Amino acid sequence: MSSTTTKITNNGFKYQIRTKLRELLEEVKANKISYLFLAPFGIIFIVFTVIPVFIAIGLSFTYYNMLETPTWIGWQNYIGLFLSDDVFLIAVKNTLVFALITGPLSYMACFFFAWLINELSPRIRSVLTLLFYAPSIAGNAFVIWTTIFSGDAYGYVNGFLLKWGFINEPIQWLLDPQWMMPVVIVVVLWMSLGTSFLVFIAGLQGIDRRLYEAGAVDGIRNRWQELFYITLPAMKPQLMFGAIISITTSFAAALKIIPLVGFPSTDYAGRTIVTHLVDYGNVRFEMGYASAIAVVLFVTMVGAQKLVQRLLRNLDS
Repeated sequence: MSSTTTKITNNGFKYQIRTKLRELLEEVKANKISYLFLAPFGIIFIVFTVIPVFIAIGLSFTYYNMLETPTWIGWQNYIGLFLSDDVFLIAVKNTLVFALITGPLSYMACFFFAWLINELSPRIRSVLTLLFYAPSIAGNAFVIWTTIFSGDAYGYVNGFLLKWGFINEPIQWLLDPQWMMPVVIVVVLWMSLGTSFLVFIAGLQGIDRRLYEAGAVDGIRNRWQELFYITLPAMKPQLMFGAIISITTSFAAALKIIPLVGFPSTDYAGRTIVTHLVDYGNVRFEMGYASAIAVVLFVTMVGAQKLVQRLLRNLDS
């Protein structure tokens, strides 16, 4: 009886797969011109993004130093990460703290400033958009913060605090583990008005003004009610995209952290999962171990994005 049920289930599963494949092929044939235009990007995306992800997952179960043939070691890399690598655990803690602070704050800042300047005249809105967006496209402009938070008396922050008697000696802002992460968070937030900010502005400009007129007829009386009952539900796609960008940026901010606090940072106070990955991948060339770190980061980011997507789906449409 059980074997018969299993066969029926397997046959039903195979039938569903065949049906979906047939429907997919029919859709491709019906829209072959569109898929032809998408083919160059699709091929590049698969070759340089999808395939490397699967290769990294495979290498994460091996010992591979780029000189010898990868050797299968099973789950040893993952076991070593969580049970033997104390620096990795510090990196996980720092990454979660950093992401939980910069992710939501940068996301809300992007939407708030976009919402704030949306009603201004086009010329003023364009100027303010450029001013807000400029830090995120200015390359290594964040390095000016190394001067602002310089550890000697010539740093702007130390000079101000010394002049007004708040401190008696300069503070090593970028070397002291107590101050290192707060300074990095400030710098990252300063640069956070990037792609999400532009997407939110575009989303706000694309909302049909008739929705607000209908809302006024239905009893909406102020801007806050407009925001929660009309604006946010109408911007679901932009809000979802902005959330994904904010999460990705928060978890992968190593390129901004390393120039500020050094590599490695004092007592690993500025260590994140990405800097740990850079250490084992680009410095030690332990590619199997680095792949395991990358897989853990990938799973964490996907989990965080799924959680945010579920929260955003609860917005009233």
